[in-house]
Amino acid sequence: MRVQRTAYMGAIIERLRENPVVSLVGPRQSGKTTLARMVADQATGPVHFFDLESPADLARLSNPEMVLRPLTGLVILDEVQRRSDLFQVLRVLADRKPTSAHFLILGSASPDLVKKGSETLAGRVSFVDVTGFSLDEMDDPDLSRLWWRGGFPRAYLATTDITTRQWHEDFFRTFLERDIPQLGIQVPAATLRRFWTMVAHFHGQILNQAELARALGSSEPMARRYLDILSGTYVVRELPPWFENLKKRQVKAPKVYVRDSGILHALLGIANSEALQAHPKVGASWEGFCLEQILSLCGDRTAYFWATHSGAELDLLLFHEGRRLGFEFKYSDRPDVTKSMRIAQQSLSLDHLYIVHAGEHEFALDDSITAAPIMNVLATLRPKNGRA
Repeated sequence: MRVQRTAYMGAIIERLRENPVVSLVGPRQSGKTTLARMVADQATGPVHFFDLESPADLARLSNPEMVLRPLTGLVILDEVQRRSDLFQVLRVLADRKPTSAHFLILGSASPDLVKKGSETLAGRVSFVDVTGFSLDEMDDPDLSRLWWRGGFPRAYLATTDITTRQWHEDFFRTFLERDIPQLGIQVPAATLRRFWTMVAHFHGQILNQAELARALGSSEPMARRYLDILSGTYVVRELPPWFENLKKRQVKAPKVYVRDSGILHALLGIANSEALQAHPKVGASWEGFCLEQILSLCGDRTAYFWATHSGAELDLLLFHEGRRLGFEFKYSDRPDVTKSMRIAQQSLSLDHLYIVHAGEHEFALDDSITAAPIMNVLATLRPKNGRA
């Protein structure tokens, strides 16, 4: 099995041509550093690499403007969230005319969580969202393996499922005990792990902040803070609701997902892929897995869910290449059209509705409703010129 990250490579190289700063953002261990080194291997000019987890490189950047100003070519700054003061320096260097260097910065926390990043580099930086491995990148995809293990490269490529689960446990410990404190966030690791596990039990549901706070024995503002931390470090997704001027009372709270299916299964304590099939969250896990596959291909900037207080809902609404596309995720090999789907199709004026199922065959249920395996759906959505 080979994983081809050519779409990411193309997007990064193209954006480096057009922007003084390109930022790769995504969770820890998702392959950002490997991608940066692949880009560096293709660079025609000088390449300078700084790993901000290295004490030596941190020492080199004790006076960052003095060090970075003379550099030309490609400058890579890995784990840039560890030095938020660098964003101000990058703003100054990015404004030089002519541009003598292009900066590729890698981060595992959102600019909002780090602070200063989105403000000081506004108009100068282009973001590329990096996830773990996805079905669309694989020559010969093993769907059941990717769903069970998740897309983090070391978890997916581990020799056994036991090794994969141990990697997840090590990831939890490192993430909670080291990465979060390095962002200047003081939260007990055990508390955040417990909250993360609670989110896993709410996976695929509309966010009820009050219920999460009660389960944690905490206040709503504290629950909101914990959720912001997990969302801002790209391990939890809050899918926003879509609402428009309809004669219906529409839900205005987001849905919450654990972004990586392997992490979800580890948090839920599901022992193996056989146990997943009998678990009450198997349908929600399938929904989150398929949703992430689609968003890793198409991007999440125009992705929503839709629901009304009367019970009609749509798992995913995507504005893609000028069309309104709806998606329902069903862990079944022979799904049917439901009343809720009809309401969503009519109320939202969908151009097409896809029911993404777990079977092997694609079939039409209506002129504008297709039931299809996830691989067929990805083939339909794939951009003609690389990653969205």
